[in-house]
Amino acid sequence: MKGDPKLIDTLNSLLADELTAINQYIVHAEMCEDWGFGKLHHSFEKRAIDEMKHAEKLIGRILFLEGTPIVTKLRDIHIGSEVPKQVENDRVSEMGAIKAYNEAIILAGELKDYATRDILVQILNDEDRHMDEIEELQDQMEHMTIPVFLSTQVE
Repeated sequence: MKGDPKLIDTLNSLLADELTAINQYIVHAEMCEDWGFGKLHHSFEKRAIDEMKHAEKLIGRILFLEGTPIVTKLRDIHIGSEVPKQVENDRVSEMGAIKAYNEAIILAGELKDYATRDILVQILNDEDRHMDEIEELQDQMEHMTIPVFLSTQVE
């Protein structure tokens, strides 16, 4: 089924966001593992895997719409030098993703491509959950203080 070129471009833009997020989250996960914060490592790694699944869905949809998935473009990756900076960088990335998915959902609806819209809504729900998890980590760091919070992240 030939898809709308503007929608395919939008899906490729979302794909670039997801591929960037995967890299950022994996680096943060491995840094936390190296620092001995195993629980944070698993949390970041799980989020990276979710983003991989999103990328897979986007690639599949682009192909279905007879487009070409572009996997060679990444956004700037923002690696935090310490856990609070990592979490804040991830929060900013998720905010951008939520905004981009909301805009893509509107576009898909305007083009009456409801199957694509449904896929984007599913991914948006995951991104909302990621934002909630990140904000929870930030709240814990604020209430506990960073040293106490980090002591809870050791396995």
